[in-house]
Amino acid sequence: MDNFKGQLNTSLVLKLLPLAAIVLAVISSYYIVIEGHVGVVKRFGEAKTQQSPGLHFKMPFIESVEMIEVRTRKNAEKMASSTKEQMPVTVEVSVNWTVNKEAALDLYKKYGGLNQFEQRILDPRFRSATKDTIPQFEAEQLIQDRASAIHGIERRLSEEMAGFPVVVDNIQIENIVLPQKYINSIEIKQTEKNLAAAEEHKLERQRLEALREVNTADAKAKGILKIAEAEAQSILLKGKAEAEAIEAKAKALKDNPLIVKLTEAQGWDGKLPQTILGDGAMPIMDMRPSKTP
Repeated sequence: MDNFKGQLNTSLVLKLLPLAAIVLAVISSYYIVIEGHVGVVKRFGEAKTQQSPGLHFKMPFIESVEMIEVRTRKNAEKMASSTKEQMPVTVEVSVNWTVNKEAALDLYKKYGGLNQFEQRILDPRFRSATKDTIPQFEAEQLIQDRASAIHGIERRLSEEMAGFPVVVDNIQIENIVLPQKYINSIEIKQTEKNLAAAEEHKLERQRLEALREVNTADAKAKGILKIAEAEAQSILLKGKAEAEAIEAKAKALKDNPLIVKLTEAQGWDGKLPQTILGDGAMPIMDMRPSKTP
């Protein structure tokens, strides 16, 4: 009885095995590449092609697929270095990098995937570019002009990565750690600079206010002078006009004596003179009418 049951189970397994293999083959015959990745298709372990995001089919049990991310990735490093004046410093830096989508297959063939590329190629060159750049700056400059240090690292790393199928950008110095005593001295120095700048600003403001007052007084003085000049010019012109009028009148009287008579006639009020002063022996005659009693 037990032998019969064993044979039955074995027979059932043998019958179901092909069906399971078919189901497994069907499941293994397709794959999906998600957005932000490309699929590297390997046949017996050898990378053959790459596929874009979407549904794809492959030969089951023969081909396999390795996903390569082509979105921007971020690597961060914390390393010890020294400044230009040999001040010990610890910097935390980061870099963004992206695999060229068209070159994902080539990158996989040469380096075996993103993790190996980071460990073997990117990270060592990133550390080298940072350590070569930081000692070019003094500690104070490194703190106050971080952008220049970042630019130096970017330039050096871009040169180092020029021949690789990736794009590196957006390097950042996340943090700078210097000895505390030096930080304190920088803060004191900066405070003194701020006070000096404030005092200089105050003096400059006072100078500008004084200059403005001088300019205002000068403008007022010029205004008064302009008015005086205008008044003097007006008096001069008025006097000149009057003189010219008198001269013209005198000339006219000289050239035409009748004008004198005309002037006297124009000035007569219509009354006869009360007395007439004669010349020679002619007596003074009373021209007034006699009064009747």
